[in-house]
Amino acid sequence: MSRWEAIAQAIAAATGAPFAPKQERRAGGGCINRAVVLEGDGRRYFVKLNDVAGLCMFEAETEGLRELAAARAVRVPEPICCGTADGAAYLVLEYLALGRGDQRTQERLGHGLAQMHRVTSQTFGWRRDNTIGSTPQINTPGADWIEFWRRHRLGFQLELAARNGYGGRLQHQGEQLLERLAAFFADYTPVPALLHGDLWGGNAAATGDGEPVIFDPAVYYGDREADLAMTELFGGFSAGFYAAYRESWPLDAGYAVRKTLYNLYHVLNHLNLFGGGYGAQAQQMMEALLGEVR
Repeated sequence: MSRWEAIAQAIAAATGAPFAPKQERRAGGGCINRAVVLEGDGRRYFVKLNDVAGLCMFEAETEGLRELAAARAVRVPEPICCGTADGAAYLVLEYLALGRGDQRTQERLGHGLAQMHRVTSQTFGWRRDNTIGSTPQINTPGADWIEFWRRHRLGFQLELAARNGYGGRLQHQGEQLLERLAAFFADYTPVPALLHGDLWGGNAAATGDGEPVIFDPAVYYGDREADLAMTELFGGFSAGFYAAYRESWPLDAGYAVRKTLYNLYHVLNHLNLFGGGYGAQAQQMMEALLGEVR
């Protein structure tokens, strides 16, 4: 049985309707997965492919999409099925024809994200680990947000950086910052909010009628500021998006400083994944943060 025949059988079993693919065409799938649009019988599905070892990543993504969908706040693609076939792991998703949307889309996304963040948990973290890009993301639940961020976010990335050969000043500044984390939360107590976890401009789009859609999550429960911070890291979100979010749920004044703390996690992850100038950027961010608490 070919790969596509096996995937078609899995789709049929998941949907309860026979499916015979007639066409497979390549689609944009980012730098981690290969992506194909599978068409047949008047239906289309978006299929992600990776090595067999990527099945755990796809299983976590499936659970994450379902967690976000249950919030009924922002649309996500419906996961259909995942598994392995012919030496590859696959994830089949609802196909959505996506575009950029307009100003109204951005405003709807801002309101919807605030609503999603109203979904909370008893602890920070999540019931399972997942990935941030292709890097493991540890989500061991805990009641202490500062310790969670110290150990499972910044500390984890700094340990990876050390193993990847990034030592010296980066590690020295990192140690100092980890020791001073509590100072950034002196007058602010986060609640465990449902987070997308990887919310940059490339992971948000719109349907043809302007409904916002978010995808490729790295779900966990954490400070809502962490999601907002990442939207600012690479751009792609309008002033209307931020105004709508703040209208729904105003942000604490300390966010202006903490957003750098939260984005440091992603810059360190980019250092570990891609190298290059991300090391210098991380050091600059840590220097600025340490300047706030010295």
